[in-house]
Amino acid sequence: MFLKSLIDLLYPHLCIGCNQGLQAHEQHLCTSCLYHLPQTHFHRVRENPVEKIFWGRCSVERAYAYIYFKKEGIGQKILHQLKYKGNQELATFLGKTYGNQLKELELLPDAVVAVPLHKSKLCKRGYNQSACFAQGIAEALSIADLSHAVGKKTATETQTRKSRFERWMNVSEVFTVKDAAVLENKHLLVCDDVITTGATLEALIKCLPATCKISVCAIALPVKG
Repeated sequence: MFLKSLIDLLYPHLCIGCNQGLQAHEQHLCTSCLYHLPQTHFHRVRENPVEKIFWGRCSVERAYAYIYFKKEGIGQKILHQLKYKGNQELATFLGKTYGNQLKELELLPDAVVAVPLHKSKLCKRGYNQSACFAQGIAEALSIADLSHAVGKKTATETQTRKSRFERWMNVSEVFTVKDAAVLENKHLLVCDDVITTGATLEALIKCLPATCKISVCAIALPVKG
């Protein structure tokens, strides 16, 4: 107990949002920052902006994102922690937190599937933040995590600064299904970290078994301003 107190004193746990010290019951975000997260609440809204991304492109039951992301906001701080600081626990925490909200849904998915990383990028980054987010959702909803059933065949260039068409070309035909049997006839919640044009998610969805129902979930949706 003394050693833990000493460690906490020398290396205090700070809120990602406001950089203030966290209380014993808080994780990653203080109560105030967690309360003031720029949440979309799209899981409560039909024909929301994320659902509209997929109109005319692929069939999805529902689509939503947890928070809005804009430069200089708390969303940017969260994504920076996930992509560049290796904060694996934060991704799982966000999944669990949002998963508890998704319990409101009338139709819950049977399982989650995370957008996979190519093994070269996974080795470089050390973990897949989308997979950790999906795992958190699966734990909160007590459903299966079937992320192992899909893979990425080739490494792709970063999607940043690519046009919608370039993004689609960059990811078309890069995903593969490794175990179709476990996915058949299930309602799958396909999870990603950030959704912009939806090209990555569309490419993955189109390689999943035709018998699946698909919903889409992301940590963040970028907005201007």
